[in-house]
Amino acid sequence: MSGGESFDAIEVGAVMALLPHRYPMLLVDRVVDFVPNERARGIKAVTINEPFFQGHFPQRPIMPGVLIVEALAQTAGVLAMKSLGDEALGKLVLFMAIENAKFRQPVEPGVLLNLDVEFVQRRSRVCKFNGVASIVGGKVAAECSFTAMIADPPSA
Repeated sequence: MSGGESFDAIEVGAVMALLPHRYPMLLVDRVVDFVPNERARGIKAVTINEPFFQGHFPQRPIMPGVLIVEALAQTAGVLAMKSLGDEALGKLVLFMAIENAKFRQPVEPGVLLNLDVEFVQRRSRVCKFNGVASIVGGKVAAECSFTAMIADPPSA
C-alpha cells in the first residue's frame, strides 16, 4: 500500500461472510492487504492438521497444487466481493478458467502461505486475475491466471 493508507486485516469471520466456503475447504485465514479493484494479499497458515496431508503424502506431506490454486481463487473472491460492496450481497464467485498454472516450490506444513492476487481485467460480471502463492523468504510456490464470474447462487 502506498504511504498514509491504513488497513485493518480482514479476519476469518469477515472472510466467511464474503465466501460460502467452510472448513475444510476454507483456505484463506485472513487478508492482510487490500486495495479495492486492484489487489489483495491473503494468508493461509499451513498446518500438519490439514486433512489432505493424511494422503498427500504420508511420508512427505505436501499441499496439493490444486488447493494452492483454490486458495488463490478464494483470495481473489474476497477481493472481488469486497470491491463490489453492497452489489455483492447474495452473490457467488465461480471459477471459469485456470491458465498457465506453474508449481515451483513444495508447500509443506508449518509455513505461512502468502496469497497475492490482482485484477487483470473486469467486465460486468467476469473478472480475470493473476495470482502468486509464496512461502517465507518470498520463494514462489505457485502462480497462475484465472477467470471467475460473479453469479447468483443456484436456486434451491
